[in-house]
Amino acid sequence: MSRMTKKQAVPDAPAPEAEALDPVEALKRQVTALQRISSMGLLAGGVFHELNNALTPVISYAKLALRNPDPDYRERALRKILEAGERAASITGGMLGMTRPGRDPEHREPIDMGRLVDDVVMLVGKDLNRHNVRLDLQVASRPHARVNATQIQQVLVNLLINARQAMPDGGLIRLRLAADPTGRMVELSVADQGVGIAAADLRRIFEPFFSTKTGPDAAGLGGTGLGLAVCRDIVEAHHGRLRAESRRGKGSTFTLLLPTCPPPAAAEPRVGAA
Repeated sequence: MSRMTKKQAVPDAPAPEAEALDPVEALKRQVTALQRISSMGLLAGGVFHELNNALTPVISYAKLALRNPDPDYRERALRKILEAGERAASITGGMLGMTRPGRDPEHREPIDMGRLVDDVVMLVGKDLNRHNVRLDLQVASRPHARVNATQIQQVLVNLLINARQAMPDGGLIRLRLAADPTGRMVELSVADQGVGIAAADLRRIFEPFFSTKTGPDAAGLGGTGLGLAVCRDIVEAHHGRLRAESRRGKGSTFTLLLPTCPPPAAAEPRVGAA
């Protein structure tokens, strides 16, 4: 009987993360990633413009500080540079957060939903302005929810872009964040003044490949019928709900509901606490 050589050794079992996904689940993840990339492509121009605006004072104040030997003046210039640098870091951080979903799509952690909304508004603001759409942000409270922040940002970006597309001539979007009366659910709503959705279509808008749009907009986005279906899947995976209300010619409101959770400091007792 021949002995097994090193080359004939039985290979190690594959790591859990290397195991093949269910084909349907793998396809869902691919569609979700493609939708996220599509949204980021639409917003990239506006984000780069905001980044340039943030970096301009960094350069200007640095030049002024180099020319002025007064220590007090230099300190003021450095503070301005710090503020602008933090703004630039916030912009790039928001963009990177959307483009890097992380290795584990199932990862959840307590997130300040007010901060998440602020990050999304920063990303979409320039796109809305370019299409003559004003945003009325109403933050009644800043609850926390245990979520995958990238995925919930993706849902909110999609809802805001849909609202903008529903108003081709411009208008107003109301974005509201609050906890429900019980304090158990986060309510995040996006309301537009657009064309609205017919009652017969409203029952089907979360179906894959169903769309009320005739095709992509001027930026090449939308019309596939996958956006809202992906959003619904993401929200339901978070044990939440996504509902829609609309009247033809009166606009639409999409409301995202997610279970609240305690803030991180309250959720995890400190080591050594009595």
